[in-house]
Amino acid sequence: MQRKSYALVPGAAVLLTALLTGCTGSSDPDGGADDSKPGEVSASASMAQPGKYRTLPEPCSQPGKATLDEMLPGIAEVPDEEQREKAYEGVATTTFDTGRRVGCRWKDDSAKDGTHRLTLDFERVVSYGTTVSDDAEAQEVFASKQVAADLPAPVSSSPAEDPTDEASDEPSQEGSDEPSQEAGTASPSASELQPRVLDDLGDEAFVDDVLSGTASGKRTVTVVFRTSNVLVTVEYEAQSAVVGETPDSEEMQDTARELARKLVGQFGE
Repeated sequence: MQRKSYALVPGAAVLLTALLTGCTGSSDPDGGADDSKPGEVSASASMAQPGKYRTLPEPCSQPGKATLDEMLPGIAEVPDEEQREKAYEGVATTTFDTGRRVGCRWKDDSAKDGTHRLTLDFERVVSYGTTVSDDAEAQEVFASKQVAADLPAPVSSSPAEDPTDEASDEPSQEGSDEPSQEAGTASPSASELQPRVLDDLGDEAFVDDVLSGTASGKRTVTVVFRTSNVLVTVEYEAQSAVVGETPDSEEMQDTARELARKLVGQFGE
């Protein structure tokens, strides 16, 4: 039996063409086709940037011999040459991934100068998130260390007293034979040596200073700084050999900060 053929009337043809165009066309007013698929990241989306540092240096070779002699005076007094050289070399910290974290520690147990410990820790922070950069992740890690240190609130200095106050009650200093104290030679106050944020070291930094012990005080000074995606920790510990004597805070802080300054920029690209 012969099949019947049906011809589209002009109006129906126009309607069918419009329907087909609506199904396959683009909603873009410029007529461009949208080839993106659901769940795909657009090529224009900003990606998290990798950190500046891709490797870490060998920490045991960082402090020079002069620095170790200053911070660990008992090493130079070790009579056996082989033991003395091993003490200078330090002991590497055991880590699971040397590309991400390395460290080294030194010690001296001089009966004359007391005991001293020095520890370096280098941590390279890597973000595994596609929207969080390595630097941003490192900032979070640094912030957690600063919170854990529980630094005291900065102590604001009191305004200077009016030099005219009680002037009539003080004897005149004119013509005195005693030398006056030169500006800038005063010892730091306790507030200046307290644990605090540092603004002259890396991208951000802080110093912590803890005194513990009873008879012979043990002082531990810790300097932590961040440079890009690397965090560096310098921990310097000292305990006096003299009962009732405590290691000097200013001296230990200055020495630890000086070593930290030498470490800034010592990391490979």
